[in-house]
Amino acid sequence: MEKKSSIAVCFALAEEAGPFKKLCGEAVPLFFTGIGRENAERAVRQFLAAHSPELLLTCGFAGGLAPEWKIGDVLFEIRGGGVNNGYTAIMAKLTEAGAKPAKIFCTDRVAVKATEKKKLREETGADAAEMESGAIQAVCEERGVSCVTVRVISDTSDEDLPLDFNNYLKEDKSVDMSKLMLAVAKAPWKMGALMQLQKNTKLAAESLAQALARMIA
Repeated sequence: MEKKSSIAVCFALAEEAGPFKKLCGEAVPLFFTGIGRENAERAVRQFLAAHSPELLLTCGFAGGLAPEWKIGDVLFEIRGGGVNNGYTAIMAKLTEAGAKPAKIFCTDRVAVKATEKKKLREETGADAAEMESGAIQAVCEERGVSCVTVRVISDTSDEDLPLDFNNYLKEDKSVDMSKLMLAVAKAPWKMGALMQLQKNTKLAAESLAQALARMIA
């Protein structure tokens, strides 16, 4: 039997959802998709086979592509724009919660270098990039479930990430932690930048959680 709920939320990784879980507890159904389109599509299909939310929020981190977005800025996108298609109230709640409407591009790899982000911006006109929401939006559209992408900027358009995290993803897009830790051990001079990235992602996760909690309340 399908479980009915008004809102469900998904994140790629548990690290993105920690502050949200603390704020909202068990009040909102929550699941994780893993990284990338294929994992996201599989996970959302499995979830929707057992649950019937009226609205699914696909949430998590995004890399900034437009220079105006800063760490912790919360952006949202509704497929088709959301005007006159039943999303008016949702858009109003997100705006009141501090989120900004934006174009969010679903890419197949982590945008690591500022030059790569600039190229993506030029090619797509997008404000930010992430790796799951395009697939999730498509499945929800197919199933007739309302869906909104809500993402928070965790690295800015002019920022190079300290490591190419694409190199530490396995074939199934899960993180190869042993390979990642070895890379960190071999480049101790990057530790400061990695710690700053960790600080930024923590701030971003907290900012996203606060906006989601205000929107859902």
